[in-house]
Amino acid sequence: MNTALYGLVLAGGRSTRMRRDKAALEYHGRSQLAHAYDTLSRVVDRAFVSVRAEQAEDETRKPFPRIVDSVAVEGPLAGILSAQAREPDAAWLVVACDLPWLDEATLRHLLAARSAGGVATAYRSAHDGLPEPLCAVYEPASREALLSFAATGRNCPRKFLIQSNATLVEPRSARALDNINSSDEYWTAMQDLAPDHALAPRRIRVQYFALLREQAGRSEETIETTARSPRELYEELRQRHPFTLGPESLRVAVNAEFGDWSQPIASGDSVVFIPPVAGG
Repeated sequence: MNTALYGLVLAGGRSTRMRRDKAALEYHGRSQLAHAYDTLSRVVDRAFVSVRAEQAEDETRKPFPRIVDSVAVEGPLAGILSAQAREPDAAWLVVACDLPWLDEATLRHLLAARSAGGVATAYRSAHDGLPEPLCAVYEPASREALLSFAATGRNCPRKFLIQSNATLVEPRSARALDNINSSDEYWTAMQDLAPDHALAPRRIRVQYFALLREQAGRSEETIETTARSPRELYEELRQRHPFTLGPESLRVAVNAEFGDWSQPIASGDSVVFIPPVAGG
């Protein structure tokens, strides 16, 4: 009997360095999660998206079949073990959601070299020669070993692959395994993958408080802008309104969360610029 091959897109990360949800970023005219899920679906029997409990019903993830983390482990290992708990007899092709250059040919190349009788098959990193754990096939035989690994307090799937002597495959395209973690990396990738989208107008709701509200003569407005970040947006607004405060004097929040001045902004975002408050 052939072992079922399922796919898992890991989308439970907190996107700490990016300062916004990496699964929702668009490189190919739709969310990166949708792109990764569709790419993975073409090479497996069935695909799922790995999420934390609080993400299960968000707009980006809920259109897809989800597996909610069900084990007390941090990081990607939680998603892998939760998938294995759901379907322990299946092999799992696991990919990270933040690989915008990952394509079907790269996945098929890995599967063609798969060692189904072993523990796992992974690409060898073109950067350091170590296993790439977030584009890898975890066989049913890996489950007990992964559980034992996690029981010792470890949660790094790369270290697990190293100690388990996983089958390693030379990548057909090193760039296919490059992930995007920061705003600078995002805009560099966009210039390669979607230069027109990088400069496309975005419809943004802007809110002002205190001195900025007085100087703008309004508390909010919705504008069309080609600004790519809050910093670029604020510099554009300074051409419209007599703002006397520079960015260094302000805090910025995007979609109700304090953020970074260089983080990507997208159509539909709400951006708030907050000046210092007098008094104490």
